[in-house]
Amino acid sequence: MPLVRFPCPLVVAIPVRNEAERIGPCLRALADQQRACLTHAVLLLNNCTDDTAHCVQALAAQLPFGVSVATRLYPPDVAHAGTARREAMEIAAELAGPDGVLLTTDADAVPATNWLVNTLASLARGADAVCGRALIDPMDALLIPAHLHRDDAAEIAYATLLDHIHDLVDPDPHDPWPRHTEHSGASIAVRASAWQRAGGIPALSLGEDRAFLAALRRVDAIIRHAPDVTVTVSGRTAGRARGGMADTMARRLIRQDEMLDDSLEPAMHCLRRARTRAALRLLRIRPRTGDERMTAEKQLADYLHVGVQDVAHMAKERFFGMAWEKLEIASPLLVHVPVKRADLPMQHRMAERIVCGLLSPAPSSSLIPTASPPGGM
Repeated sequence: MPLVRFPCPLVVAIPVRNEAERIGPCLRALADQQRACLTHAVLLLNNCTDDTAHCVQALAAQLPFGVSVATRLYPPDVAHAGTARREAMEIAAELAGPDGVLLTTDADAVPATNWLVNTLASLARGADAVCGRALIDPMDALLIPAHLHRDDAAEIAYATLLDHIHDLVDPDPHDPWPRHTEHSGASIAVRASAWQRAGGIPALSLGEDRAFLAALRRVDAIIRHAPDVTVTVSGRTAGRARGGMADTMARRLIRQDEMLDDSLEPAMHCLRRARTRAALRLLRIRPRTGDERMTAEKQLADYLHVGVQDVAHMAKERFFGMAWEKLEIASPLLVHVPVKRADLPMQHRMAERIVCGLLSPAPSSSLIPTASPPGGM
């Protein structure tokens, strides 16, 4: 099949910490991409003490794209993936230019052969950023106890139901169903212009990938969670990032976490959040007379227990994402509530019931009325 030409540089940024055994498969997978080719790869070697640099040097001449290696010795308190990924992306941005595309993955990741071409397809359809899925290596997965696989599957199924509620109540035409809910640094692509507008990757010790996606949302970047963009990652329990996926699995091998992932919430809270987002969006885009607008602002303010003037100011923010973030902080009804793992079956059933009600031609009257902002918004 013909090579897909994307009209700008494509540069991948990879933070690396002692990955002599895994960096080879990662780079070879990037070289074996079908119908598309990277322009350049930037490897940020973060306090490496093994033979990673030599392994990269031995491979570089065989790769169909340029390779830049930056070696750093960070102070211990900042020698984490957030610092390394942020600087790797900054170097990648210089190479890509303002019209380029920046990608990032992990040094232990093996992108699927269609990873790049499927990412480019989503970008070509108008996305500013594309999030892919990170799948555990099948051989590593065999070493993980079955009960952890079952727990993970149940958590993902619940997260998918909550996301379906958001899609039905407050749909995003640029991120249509089906989609996924992952924001993993193992697979993110972003236009350089959107990366710059969001302020780059936050240099956090943990969760820099999620924080970056939150920053993109804050400036209304178009984000696609593409189910056909995948990478395979290791399932090791001795990881490089303290508090990362490997640490989580190691901890759960000893004792399962009492709470679900902190991105999840009770089903009815999710419905309230989705309907409130839709109400704020409608308030910002629907033309209204002065009196109608003041009435709508007061209804939303009274429902969320915030000041009318606060809602009026939020509705006029430059970006919807900024307005929504401020409203979430201001309203006691939008405070995040965690979910106990023991309550997951009950919450799953409630989420299924909500989805069925939303899909019904006549929405179920059994849904709690106060889950929706008043005034038909």
